[in-house]
Amino acid sequence: MKVRLGINPLTWSNDDLPSLGAENSLETCLTEARAAGYEGVELGNKFPRQAATLRPILQSHGLDLVSGWYSGRLLERDVEAEWTAMRAHFELLHTLGCKVMVFAEVSRCTHGDQLAPISQRPHLPQGEWQRFGARLTQLAERMQREGLRMAYHHHMGTVVQSAQDIDQLMASTGDAVGLLLDTGHLTYASGDPAQAATRYARRIVHVHCKDVRREVLERCRNRDTSFLNAVLEGVFTVPGDGMVDYRSVLEPIARSGYNGWLVVEAEQDPAVAPPLKYAKLGFQNLSALTRTLA
Repeated sequence: MKVRLGINPLTWSNDDLPSLGAENSLETCLTEARAAGYEGVELGNKFPRQAATLRPILQSHGLDLVSGWYSGRLLERDVEAEWTAMRAHFELLHTLGCKVMVFAEVSRCTHGDQLAPISQRPHLPQGEWQRFGARLTQLAERMQREGLRMAYHHHMGTVVQSAQDIDQLMASTGDAVGLLLDTGHLTYASGDPAQAATRYARRIVHVHCKDVRREVLERCRNRDTSFLNAVLEGVFTVPGDGMVDYRSVLEPIARSGYNGWLVVEAEQDPAVAPPLKYAKLGFQNLSALTRTLA
């Protein structure tokens, strides 16, 4: 499988809960990411957002910029307003050689609220999907003309969370809207990432590889825990350390000719899960598997 392996800084520090890993510097993150074997990193909250500043920092560590999360609000504003809001982020990614931009709709979201049970996440009424899909498609087509693919991130606590939401998203949008398949989020949402990989392989443009600890997941579901508290309890881990069958996920993606990034992304408390240890474990498990796939 001709892919590159990257990692998200969430292993070292958390964007939604900045107290997690606050003591870990950007230098530590990049040094350990490279030491673990990764070729690239996604953006995090400690990264400078000027290309002229960030480029030499990454180069000094032998790392490429993979992509970066963008919080969209197309349910609240039109395409032109969204394009204006995202332009600086878009230009940073494009200038530093990224091929995709991670996009998630965060209107009405609850994943950043530590007090919000996951059952309180927003749902998009059936009547809103057509307008939302049209806006997403128009924005994604503009992004593609300017040099980046939209990689739509289904995410716990947002309007696109479940397998059914992903089906609605794909049915309501054109091909310019690429799918970011996140194995951890879809498993948490009671979906089957292997089934999604098979169904939407042609539209998958980015992959986040996080594993799920079954016992923790069951406990958090039973308690209707907030997303952030589930993270603190250790619901996520790196590939090969949980319940996700990565071979069944990656085989259909490999058959489709995917040649982008596989990004290890495991939100954990770095005080409990040493970042370098888990970064190495995720790299070893994922690289060993990809070598066996056509």
